[in-house]
Amino acid sequence: MSEPTFAPARRTPILPAGGAGLLRVLLPADRLVLRLRGFSGVAGGFDLSGPLNSVRGTPERFAARLGPDEWLLVCPPGDGAMAQAALAADLAGHFHALVDVSHRNVALAVSGPHAAEILNAGIALDLTDAAFPAGSATRTLLGKAEVVLVRAGTDYRVECWRSFAPYVHAFLGDAAQAFD
Repeated sequence: MSEPTFAPARRTPILPAGGAGLLRVLLPADRLVLRLRGFSGVAGGFDLSGPLNSVRGTPERFAARLGPDEWLLVCPPGDGAMAQAALAADLAGHFHALVDVSHRNVALAVSGPHAAEILNAGIALDLTDAAFPAGSATRTLLGKAEVVLVRAGTDYRVECWRSFAPYVHAFLGDAAQAFD
């Protein structure tokens, strides 16, 4: 009797990328979760010097500081392995944990003059410019799903787990209908 052969699992998008208007699914990205204490500066090309609930970088490559020792690092697809190696080299001698969570998350963009109102349909945070200005990031709930919310200018990036993506997308889509 021969051994069974197995093909590797194939990841397919949970939501189709793209869309127009107020809500769209963003293209895949590489994501890393970094846990690190007592460090402020640049490591692996990521600016880790920001205060709690802030984001540093560009829309394509950024570090969102979500806790006193936790960052969500996002970079273009295919850059994750290189970022991991650079982080490991730059953080040598510092106790840290770095985990690739690229396939765990999906990102949505909410944009336009009513973006904060759309998000406030399910997020009980003050998203005004004074309370949540550009460069802010936080972990919160949208309805019943945990999300990471990042603000860049007037646009918002909503990161959620793949299993919550259909719920989050539908929730935001329903809220956005009031402004179409």
